[in-house]
Amino acid sequence: MYNLSMDKFLKNVQLAGAVIIFFATIFAFGAEVMTMLVTQTVALADLLLLFIYLEVLGMVSSYWGSQRIQLTYPLFIAITAIARLIILQSKDLDAVILIYESAAILIISISILILRLRRSKLIQVALDKSDL
Repeated sequence: MYNLSMDKFLKNVQLAGAVIIFFATIFAFGAEVMTMLVTQTVALADLLLLFIYLEVLGMVSSYWGSQRIQLTYPLFIAITAIARLIILQSKDLDAVILIYESAAILIISISILILRLRRSKLIQVALDKSDL
């Protein structure tokens, strides 16, 4: 009985959190669009930020429907955020930092590929629960 009520409470907290994230993201998206309209400029960094907001909205929408977060959404958000960071950085930084950030994007991209291929019929791995 206790576990059932605690599970229901936690699920409601998670759904409330998803609603808060949803509305906060819509507000931030609108504020960014208003800033672009007021300044009458659109930079690549602005577009990437809007794309991050859209990815967050997609993640919330997916979570609302399935009550699970697909792991690829946060990974795509991370790639976009690192790309935005690279664009926003000043050009006088050490080149090694750019290599590290590019390597991070590559590692995240490979992890997305692995996650996508794990359900592929081309690569079937039989795992037992003891292997995890």
